[in-house]
Amino acid sequence: MKFGGFQPFTLSDYPGRAAAIVFAQGCNFRCPFCHNGPLLPMMVQEECLVPEETVLEHLKRRRGRLEGLVVSGGEPTLQAALPGFLRQVKRLEYQVKLDTNGSRPEMLALLLRDGLVDFVAMDVKAPPEKYGLLCGGMAPMAEVGESMTLLVRSGVPHLFRTTVVPGLLGDYDLAVLAGIIPKDSPHILQEFHPEHALDPAACLTAQSA
Repeated sequence: MKFGGFQPFTLSDYPGRAAAIVFAQGCNFRCPFCHNGPLLPMMVQEECLVPEETVLEHLKRRRGRLEGLVVSGGEPTLQAALPGFLRQVKRLEYQVKLDTNGSRPEMLALLLRDGLVDFVAMDVKAPPEKYGLLCGGMAPMAEVGESMTLLVRSGVPHLFRTTVVPGLLGDYDLAVLAGIIPKDSPHILQEFHPEHALDPAACLTAQSA
């Protein structure tokens, strides 16, 4: 896989577990509030990437001390190598948490079917009428809806999360989302931090409107 970043230890990204976290390179969204701008392009210089073997060697050394691996991004499900990488991680007896935007339900279905993920956090950006604005392009609503259904039916622990950008999402939007999110699934509202936003001008314009 192509990894644009690696954090050897985290206590905040995998609920209840000490974990490492890798950041997949490449994303199909361009959310104006994204704080991981360097991870968005799929094609980057080789020296900017973290070798897959570096991650696996760290996991081998930390067996018994770390419990899990978080695979975030970027968007991990864009990479065809994801299932093979996760099989190697599972052979090391790690729990896997996946962070995803839900735009690739066919990949998510494969991961769920093969038992390659133990926890999934899926971003739900906005109500349907605002999805294109919040994801920076064409809104893949059918795919997002399919991914939500897959998670609910899978029985795999999961949560949905939404970043609340003042001016882009208001109380009405959050009420609409509350009616879309499956009622028995946790829905986390995340605070917007403008410091490293991909398009700070758009976010500031929205906040001042």
